Parts: sequence; structure tokens; C-alpha cells
Amino acid sequence: MASQRVGLKITGMHCAACAANIERALRETNGVLEANVNFATDQASVAFDDSLLTFDDIAGVVASLGYGVVRPGAEEAGRADGERELRSLRGRLVFSIAATALIMLSTHLPLLPPRFRPWVLLALATPVQFWAGWVFYRGFWLALRAGFADMNTLIAVGTSAAYGYSLVVTIAPGALMRAGAKPHLYYDTAAMIITLILLGRSLEASAKGRASEAIRRLMGLRVEAAHVVRDDKECEVPVAEVIVGDMVVVRPGERIPVDGVILEGESAVDESMVTGESMPVDKGPGDLVIGGTVNHRGAFRFRASRVGSETVLGQIIRLVQEAQASKASIQRLADRVAGIFVPIVIGLATVTFAVWTIVGPDPTYAIVASVSVLIIACPCALGLATPTSLLVGTGRGAELGILIRSAEALEVTGRVDTVMFDKTGTLTRGQSQVTDIAAASGWTEEAVLRLAGSVERSSEHPLGEAVVRAAQARGLTLSSVEEFQALPGLGVRGRVEGQEVAVGTPRLMQELGVDMRSVPDSAASFAAQGKTVLLVVADGLGVGAIALADVAKLEAAEAVGLLRKMGLRVAMLTGDNARTAHAIALAVGIDDVRAEVLPDQKAEAVKSLQSQGRRVAMVGDGINDAPALAQADIGIAIGRGTDIAMESAEITLVRDDLRLVAEAIRLSRATLRNIRQNLFWAFCYNTAAIPIAAGALHPIFHTMLNPAIAAAAMAFSSLSVVTNALRLRHHRSISGR
Repeated sequence: MASQRVGLKITGMHCAACAANIERALRETNGVLEANVNFATDQASVAFDDSLLTFDDIAGVVASLGYGVVRPGAEEAGRADGERELRSLRGRLVFSIAATALIMLSTHLPLLPPRFRPWVLLALATPVQFWAGWVFYRGFWLALRAGFADMNTLIAVGTSAAYGYSLVVTIAPGALMRAGAKPHLYYDTAAMIITLILLGRSLEASAKGRASEAIRRLMGLRVEAAHVVRDDKECEVPVAEVIVGDMVVVRPGERIPVDGVILEGESAVDESMVTGESMPVDKGPGDLVIGGTVNHRGAFRFRASRVGSETVLGQIIRLVQEAQASKASIQRLADRVAGIFVPIVIGLATVTFAVWTIVGPDPTYAIVASVSVLIIACPCALGLATPTSLLVGTGRGAELGILIRSAEALEVTGRVDTVMFDKTGTLTRGQSQVTDIAAASGWTEEAVLRLAGSVERSSEHPLGEAVVRAAQARGLTLSSVEEFQALPGLGVRGRVEGQEVAVGTPRLMQELGVDMRSVPDSAASFAAQGKTVLLVVADGLGVGAIALADVAKLEAAEAVGLLRKMGLRVAMLTGDNARTAHAIALAVGIDDVRAEVLPDQKAEAVKSLQSQGRRVAMVGDGINDAPALAQADIGIAIGRGTDIAMESAEITLVRDDLRLVAEAIRLSRATLRNIRQNLFWAFCYNTAAIPIAAGALHPIFHTMLNPAIAAAAMAFSSLSVVTNALRLRHHRSISGR
């Protein structure tokens, strides 16, 4: 069985029940393996057996329910359709507001003779009911045809009851009086309900649009055209036509269209929108450039290495979209409730009507109470509570350089209590550096380093390269070497300025029979600190020692301190020797160290913590970290790590900044807190509102039975949930961004 996953945008959803019904229809389709429909983002994610289904089949299922489908790659057209739909909605709203204002004035002020007033109200209310409210009738018919009920059902039935009762009062008031009912007009109620619901939808659409700002900003970074060299001529082509291997030309001020490696030219590139780094990064031949970033100065040419969805920006957008289309377990209960809520509400409204028909003061009261129940109980707030918070939370994470793969990952991250770091390349820089120099009497540190660097310049060993970098960083002039000889596992030797120079391990010096007693005793402490020591000899005499180590990143100690302040346990996991591991742990403030752990044992180390009931986040960057990242409750990969590490992780940090680990946990906790607030409000609203609307507290809350007040309360509840979620857009990072 060959499975495939597709994401599609759905238009025309108006409530959580719509999403639940589409999801149920998709899951019942033969060949669909998994389906998630997110009302807050209007997105669906569908996994299916492509031997049984095609994209057109899936789109057909959605279309048969009366909803529109935007194909992948047609987002611009879909956005245009959405804007047209919103303009249409606002046009109906403006008309409805004007007509409803006239209806309210005519109803409550003696502006018209009593005999004409019902007919004038009928003339004003009818276009509001059937033109402005057409969207509800259309949705009601489509839902009825598909065999389910949604918010449109509640509104269409409720307003039709109020309008229909008023129509009978207008045409045949005597018949109602004979039946014992008060011939009261409710045109104002029906019109007010439609106006308020349209207003709520318009405000909700605007709020949901603001919630999606982060992903739109990311999409806005994409470049439309690129200058490429083909057949020795520079030409402009759509960025979609750039292929791997093309030579691309970038001028000052332009956005870089795709990822690649610079071939010629130098510049400074602003990568802040992708990596968060505020300062432009100097670039030259051999350096990587990222599509979507801005070239500040200087023109350059580069070879395209990743195009389309494979670029760093494309992968970021895909990860954020997948996360926003996914669902957390905390959402499932709310979805199940929303899916069955509308039929339950219709049943409650029917019971309310029956009870008040028997015990109420008159049949009119029963109609008003049942209409109030239909209108006030729409589960929109319940359906928006979780996905809107997740939408804003994952979008804010992307702005901060934290890519969260799924809603489930965000939920689990907020509950971790232990963070385990890999050492090399994660806590440390992953590159040896000269940390100390001990010089013999008569020699200076600079002289020892210059002599060693001159020999090591011909070496390809990483330790030799570190010595050369240190010499160049101090501005030392290196001499040429003659008779260079590399001694595998021992060191190097050669002639520099007429002197026989050797740089290497204590074992090399023993084999050469060199007396190293002239080197200061402080050199002996370097090895005790877990550092690698290179001894330097000139003409058979020991002249100094150079200590090298993979040092901790500058922000590592601060990052560990932040995690500790948050109440988290911090541990280190490494395959390095215990002495080196403890030296790094001491420098960054970690006391739980697991050293000399083989790659295949790293996952077992994580599992041992989990067996103690700990929820573990593993932070790593290398291939040997992949099993541990996969085993952990949450795997966090450093963005500059290997692809396999990032594929094994649920969270990717775009910037190589360990403080983002604490930031990811803070943001996840804030999002979970926001979700709990939304769910509490939504459940409390529906639990309290339905009995009040049904008249259960009559006569204490008698005024609450007005269906127009019920419509206002329903719209307010949805808007309050979305507004609360939007507060996450202003979540301040540790760095104050």
C-alpha cells in the first residue's frame, strides 16, 4: 500500500461542527487513512492510499458537502476567493445593519400607524431574512442534503421560527388569538439575530486572519523572479523555473531567490527573517546563502543547491503549515463534543418548546425560549478554543526561530520536566580551540604559537587547523616550513627558519627523546582539565605546551540557568570521556552527566529516565543523536545540525542558540495555559447559557430569553476566545523580542 499525505484549504466552513462533519465524511471514505480538519486555519490534512484514491476524489468528497477546496499551489487564487467571500459577507452585513436599524425604530417608536406597521416591518425584514441571511439557508440546505447539522441549521431554524411567527401575526392575527397566543411581532428579533451573527462572522474572520499573520509573513519572503545565467547570458525567469545547478546572480538590495553556495563575489546578507540574527552575515565564495534573505551590499553569483519547497524557507513554511493543520490530544474532546452538539441543541430546543407550551404563560413564550436555545448554544467558541491558540502559538514560534512540527509536539513540550543535552556541537562549539599556552623560560606564548602554527599550516588535522586559527587570530606572521612530515597519531615535524620543530603528543616526544622538563608545571594541569595537550619542541628542546578543547558555547551556561529557573532537571549525554564531559558540565552548570555512552546506547539512556516517570526533551545535532531524539518525548534539533537529526526531532531551532530550548518550553506552556483558559470559558459559557436561554431560571433571568441577546452572547463568546488566543502574538521572548 502506497500512502500519501496532502494538505488542502477548505472554504465555506462557519463553525466547528462544519469541520467535524467534513472530517467524519473524509474518514468514512474508503482509502482515507487519516483526516484532520482545522476550523481555525480552514486547513485539512489527509493521508490516503493513492492506489485507491486521487486528490480529485478527496476534493469531491468535500465539494459534495457544499464546501470549496483550494488545490495545493493555488493558494493565491484561494486567498482571492476568500477575500471575495469576505467582501460579500461585509456587503450583506452593511445592508442588514441599515435595514435592522429601520426595523428597530419602526418597532419601538410610534412612527407608523398601527395598521400599516406590520406590513412595513415585513417589507424591511424579508430582504434581511432571505438575502442577507441567504448564507445561513444555503448552509442549512447543504448540511441537510449531506445528512448532518451545523451552525447554519440552528440560525436558519431559529430565525425562520421568529420570522414565520411574525408573518402569521401580520397575515392572520385572529387565528393566533383564538389559539391563545399573543400576536406579537418578532421581525426585529429575526433581523437582529442575522445582523449580529453576520457581524460576529466578520469580526471572527478578521481575527482569524490576524492569527495567520506569521505564516503570511513567511510566505511574503518568497521571491517571484530570479536572474540566472544560461548559455552565457543573464536572463530573468520565474523562481519556480530555477533548477538545481543554475548559476544565480544577486545584486545589492535584492532578496536571494533560492538556497545555494556562493561561487564569486562577496557581500553581507541579512538573515534575520529566517535565523533571527539581527546583524548582517558576511558571505564569500564557498558560503551558503538562504532563499528569502536580503543581500545588503555587493553583487555575487551562486550555484543553486535547493529550490522550491526544498529550500530552508520552503521547509519552514511546510513545517509551520503542517503544525497548524494538526491536532493535539487536548482538542479531541472538544471536537467530539462539537460534532454532536448541534443535534443535541435541536433536541433541547424541542424539549424547551414542548415544556413551555404545557406550563408556560402562552405559546409565544415557548417559541421565544426555544429560539433562544437554538441561537445561544452554537459550539463555535468550543471549536475555536484549541486550534486558534495552536495557530497563534506555532506562528509566534516560527517568528522566534522555533519550528514546531505538530500540535501534539507543542502540547508535550509544555509538559516536559527533564532536558537532556548532547555535548559535542550542542553544548559545545563542535570545534577545537586553543585555550591555554605554557611557554618555557625565555620564550613567549606568541613565539610558541607562531612556531607551532608555522608547522601545522601544512597539516590537515583538525587540531593543527585550530592552532593555525589561533595564531592568525593573534595577528602572528607564520613562516614557511620545509621537510614537513605528518606522523599519524603522534603529530607533525619540519624545519622552520632553520630550526627543527616538532609539535605533537607526549608519546612523540618520548620517541624523539626530548627532555620536556623546561616546560612549566602548569602544562600538567591542562590534561587534568580534560583538554588535549600538544607539546612544542625546537632543536631538541621543549619550548612550550598548547592546550586545546571543544569549549562550551557562550550562551550554554545561561541556557542551562534558564531551564533550572523554570524548575526543569538538566542532564548531559555524550560519548566523550568522563573527564572531558565533567569539565564541560562544570562550565555550564550541569551536575547530571552520562559520559562514554555509545550512539546505540543513547536511546537507552533516555528510556531509563522515562522509566522513572520523567518527560524528557532531548537536544542534539548529529547523526548519532537521532535514536535518542526519536526515543525522547520531544526531540529538539539544532537548526545547523544534520538533516537526519532534524527529521528525527519534533522541534527544530533555526538559530544555533541554546536559549531557544527554554524559549520553546516557555511558549508551549503559555499556549497550553491559553488553551485551558479558552476551553474553560467555552464550556462554562455553553453550560450556563443553555439553561438560562431555556428559561430554567425563570423568572430571575427572564430578560435573557430575548433571542437577540442570545445572538449577541454567542457572537461575543466566539470573539472572546479568538481575542484571548491572539494575546500569544505578543508573547515576549527571553531576549525581549
